[in-house]
Amino acid sequence: MFKDPFKDVRDAQIVILSLFLFLGVGNRDWTIRPDLVVVIVISCLVTQWLAAVLLPWCRALPRTYGPDLGALMTLPWRSAAITSLGLCLLLRTNHVPTAILAACLAIASKFAFRNHGKHFFNPANFGIVVALLLTSDAWVSPGQWGTDWWYGLLFVGAAGVVLGKVGRWDTSVAFLGTFAGLELARAQWLGYDWHVWTHQLGSGSLLLFAFFMLTDPRSIPDARVGRLAWAASIAGLTYVLQHWFFVAAAPFWALFAIAPLTPMFDEFWPAPRFRWSQLSSPTPIQAPLSELTLSDPNNTHCSDNHRKESWNASPASFARSGSRSPLS
Repeated sequence: MFKDPFKDVRDAQIVILSLFLFLGVGNRDWTIRPDLVVVIVISCLVTQWLAAVLLPWCRALPRTYGPDLGALMTLPWRSAAITSLGLCLLLRTNHVPTAILAACLAIASKFAFRNHGKHFFNPANFGIVVALLLTSDAWVSPGQWGTDWWYGLLFVGAAGVVLGKVGRWDTSVAFLGTFAGLELARAQWLGYDWHVWTHQLGSGSLLLFAFFMLTDPRSIPDARVGRLAWAASIAGLTYVLQHWFFVAAAPFWALFAIAPLTPMFDEFWPAPRFRWSQLSSPTPIQAPLSELTLSDPNNTHCSDNHRKESWNASPASFARSGSRSPLS
């Protein structure tokens, strides 16, 4: 009856994350400097353009039929926008260089750490953790959303808009279910009442992590059983880091530690790889130029004839599919 206003589900996610940012600043009194928000967004977009468009374009120059100059005007911006909003929501710093470092490394991780053309680090998570490791002026505020019940309803409802199309509810359920079970066992063992348990699970930051960071379909295992095991592992490590080692922002560290094992889960439980184009177009779309060049610079998986055909068949068309690029 009602037409979906979002042709690409990532557009809905961008709108939702932007509303969360305005809500945090306006209702939770976050002290976020506007100039740092602008710096993070621009840094993510520029790094995405350099890695996804400019570098593949330069690599194609020595070939007989170079790519169209128009390819340089494209920008797969949706992925970079989502990453930048995630950093603005979760990372805190008062210095511009730290914000630039986190944003640039977040996007660069998608192209630097890949297995068979798939990146396995969540970009925003990578930028946050590396900024915490390399600088002394970056931090995460796990309690910035408080534990108000209506925030939980808001996050669940907003997640339904995105995950209903992407189909990754299982990851959030596995993580929250495992973590809730461990917290319940701990509360019973220590004789705590139910309020302690519900307080732990009612954290807005935990729900935001579970619904909007842990469910990135391009960096998590492809098979459902793999996702369930993967998410449960992150929940278990989160519990250990939080209660045994008293690590602040334990979920982010747990995801960072488990992410390199994603290729192992995919190898053990193979399944078709997720692509954004399968949600926004009924017809298959050719792999983007960045995937061909960055994951396999020499195109060793192609025959010579196919390699020539790939480059002669308007390489600009690969880059122009940037808005539907699966490198998110």
